[in-house]
Amino acid sequence: MPPPDAPSLETSPHDDAASVLGKGRAFLVALGYEIVAFDDRRPWGGFLVVSEDQARRFIGDFFPGVDPDGFGTGVRLSPKLLLVAPGTRLSWQYHHRRSEIWRVVAGRVGVVRSFTDEEGPLMELEEGDQVRLAVEERHRLVGLEGWGILAEIWRHEDAAKPSNEHDIIRVSDDYGR
Repeated sequence: MPPPDAPSLETSPHDDAASVLGKGRAFLVALGYEIVAFDDRRPWGGFLVVSEDQARRFIGDFFPGVDPDGFGTGVRLSPKLLLVAPGTRLSWQYHHRRSEIWRVVAGRVGVVRSFTDEEGPLMELEEGDQVRLAVEERHRLVGLEGWGILAEIWRHEDAAKPSNEHDIIRVSDDYGR
């Protein structure tokens, strides 16, 4: 887990995405991570992508007990922070070319999951909780009363054809995408 002297990720439900993204950026940079992409214009919040070269270290810092070598040789990993706004939810979706691991870094979030198109029950997760999502497992991240910040790793199932934003199969979406 990141050292206790890292900048705070404390947020207010009234913070906008740019402000929360700024806190996330300061947090990652203070820990020595290189941010290679970001987006604070998602209808549900935003994300910060960390250099893939730092994936092993990211796993060590944010996913205690997860062995980076357990992902397999030659497998590409994509580390990022997800920022989910209060009262929002990501699409009900799945992926053909990636599995994911999420760990709550700050705040609380809801997660819905199922292996069918029918949504399962909402599970509430708090700081330190972790969830693994399999390839083709339907899932939805839900913002509760405050901002939720999650560490996320994508495990690309085919290094020659890594997952990307086109590998999002939306079953339903609040934003008409």
